[in-house]
Amino acid sequence: MLDRQYLVISLFYAVAGLLMGIYMAAAKNHSLLVVHAHMMLLGFVVSFIYAVIYKTWLPRTSGSLAITQFCLHQVSALVMISGLFMLYAQIMPEPIVGPVLGVSSIGVLLGMLLMVVMVLKEKSVRAADYIVS
Repeated sequence: MLDRQYLVISLFYAVAGLLMGIYMAAAKNHSLLVVHAHMMLLGFVVSFIYAVIYKTWLPRTSGSLAITQFCLHQVSALVMISGLFMLYAQIMPEPIVGPVLGVSSIGVLLGMLLMVVMVLKEKSVRAADYIVS
């Protein structure tokens, strides 16, 4: 179930990121390039990769760890992208938004570490099976 949720959210990020890219190109104003890059990579690409991991290697994974990982990544990514927008659109100054960006970055990292834990715990996915000897 989380695979589909990640997939749908990743596609929304892709559409939003592409629209932002088209706007920047049309306006010849690339001041939001950092926001666009984070939206496409963190929102679209990472969420899509998580969807593939859940579908392919973690189809039976559910429960509190999976829900925590999903919520942590989605909330942290949204806060980070929103904070970057406020910073680069000059809506909020760096001293105010900087700490929020720091916390959201740690949240994204923790979400990634939880994914690593779930993948390594899955019996069908063992790191030793993928090491070339």
